[in-house]
Amino acid sequence: GVVYQARLAETRELVAIKKVLQDKRFKNRELQIMRKLDHCNIVRLRYFFYSSGEKKDELYLNLVLEYVPETVYRVARHFTKAKLTIPIIYVKVYMYQLFRSLAYIHSQGVCHRDIKPQNLLVDPDTAVLKLCDFGSAKQLVRGEPNVSYICSRYYRAPELIFGATDYTSSIDVWSAGCVLAELLLGQPIFPGDSGVDQLVEIIKVLGTPTREQIREMNPNYTEFKFPQIKAHPWTKVFKSRTPPEAIALCSSLLEYTPSSRLSPLEACAHSFFDELRCHGTQLPNNRPLPPLFNFSPGELSIQPSLNAILIPPHLRSPAGTATLTPSSQALSEAQTGSDWQTPDATAPLTNSS
Repeated sequence: GVVYQARLAETRELVAIKKVLQDKRFKNRELQIMRKLDHCNIVRLRYFFYSSGEKKDELYLNLVLEYVPETVYRVARHFTKAKLTIPIIYVKVYMYQLFRSLAYIHSQGVCHRDIKPQNLLVDPDTAVLKLCDFGSAKQLVRGEPNVSYICSRYYRAPELIFGATDYTSSIDVWSAGCVLAELLLGQPIFPGDSGVDQLVEIIKVLGTPTREQIREMNPNYTEFKFPQIKAHPWTKVFKSRTPPEAIALCSSLLEYTPSSRLSPLEACAHSFFDELRCHGTQLPNNRPLPPLFNFSPGELSIQPSLNAILIPPHLRSPAGTATLTPSSQALSEAQTGSDWQTPDATAPLTNSS
């Protein structure tokens, strides 16, 4: 599809219009999924409409989405080009919001299947992150097979490289672990031009998977002869100044065995994010942190045992649940606004297949 930038005539609000060729025989899966998602860390579908194409019988679906100016990919590249590492507070704020968005979609039975820095939209002023591009997303049903040739290289979980068709939403957690590692390293952790290449890169860090781990990823490969390589210590994978909590989180996400990876909410509750739960933590531009604790009852029912960690002490009500006073709710909404402005335009932003 192609993505255009536009402005709504009535409200003058900027939007992105994603135009995709629609097969009349099928319902559009992306539209079905987008219509049921409602979360502050997921790009919002404002409207949709159909339009005809150049050729007779061509039908296009147009998704009108809220506009967010930047991506984690471009932000990270900006720092890399300047030979700087991205400030760790941004790594925390961005990754926390990514895990929160994953906890929400996974609780709805949806797996994104294409988590990568290019699909993480960010507002550079407020540091609000929104997950976008649900073009590969799918409602995963246990026992129903899924294609393994999804997800972009560098971010593909090992079970996908092994051709598994019975994978779970934990493929998104692996991809998120790759994004975290990339932000810490300043470059992709598992580069490679092919599946085999990538597997070699993964083995160089994690070591050769055991028979049991291979069985958990794809039982058809247990007899395969892999080169025997010892795991590289995680502390040596990253720069010496990398916070130990960041390394610990990374190692708990990038696990061969899918069921051993942290859940997205367990990742949110990880000590790496404790600074975000401290009263008074600000962004480097002296703005307040974006809304991180405005949990819905649905979010608080995913893994209730984590709520005591997820809700910071200064926001707890006597009953132990999150309280949002009208003023802090208004602040949350005000924080999601942005100073970013752009001229009227309907120019293509990106071409993405």
